[in-house]
Amino acid sequence: KDYARKIVENAAAMADELTARGVKLVSGGTDNHLMLVDLTSKDITGKEAQNVLDEVNITSNRNTIPFEPRSPFVTSGIRLGSPALTTRGFKEDDMREVGNIIALVLNDPQNEEKKEEARRRVAALCAKYPLYE
Repeated sequence: KDYARKIVENAAAMADELTARGVKLVSGGTDNHLMLVDLTSKDITGKEAQNVLDEVNITSNRNTIPFEPRSPFVTSGIRLGSPALTTRGFKEDDMREVGNIIALVLNDPQNEEKKEEARRRVAALCAKYPLYE
């Protein structure tokens, strides 16, 4: 019960940070463990966003959005979730940092300096919560 509650709290923290940084969420936020990012206002497709986030070691999935204008193989959205990070031990402040990193990359996906900064910040979070000790 506590774990399920923490997953939802972590997702809400990340959703709030993404929204505050100008990243549009389909539902305006989240009430569960998932959020769907609408990229139509940005100069990036879901496929490109998935790939650029992979480059900085953040896993996401391209996903269609309501009234999708693009092919389902390209998409205009990405799907993000909180369970894996919650299982790893991330807290709400850490999830806000993840949202901040995602926004940094999505708001300027061609900027190599920002991608390098994002990789460093992701590495710091992963070091804080190692998989194995």
